[in-house]
Amino acid sequence: MEYYAGLDVSLKEISVCVVDRDGTAIARGTCPADPEGVAGWFRNRQIMPCRIVHESGQLSIWLQRGLDGLGLPATCIDARKAHKALSARLNKSDAADAEGLAQLAALDGTRPFTFAAKTLIGSAA
Repeated sequence: MEYYAGLDVSLKEISVCVVDRDGTAIARGTCPADPEGVAGWFRNRQIMPCRIVHESGQLSIWLQRGLDGLGLPATCIDARKAHKALSARLNKSDAADAEGLAQLAALDGTRPFTFAAKTLIGSAA
C-alpha cells in the first residue's frame, strides 16, 4: 500500500497526517519539530510513506536536509502555492493543514521548492 504524508511545521511541534492513495487519512498526530522526531513518529507506527510534503518556512531548509539525511522521501513546496489549496478547506487548523498537504502529496501535482546550495547559505546545524 502506498502512503503519503503531510507535515504542518511550527517551531515546537509538527502536525503529521498520513493518507492512502485515495486520500483517506490512516494516521494523525504530532511529533517534536526535528527530523529525528518525524522519523520516530513514522517508525513507531511502522509507516513508510512514499512521499512526504511540507511547506517552505522558517525551519524548512534545516528540516528538508535532516529528512533527506535520514533517507525520508521529503519534498518542500512553496507555502504561497500550498496556501491556495489549503485555504479552500473549511476547517483551518494545523491538523487539517497536515491532511491537506498529505492529500497534495498523493496527487503528485506539487513542484519542489528549490533551496540555494548549502555552500552558499552555510549550515544551520
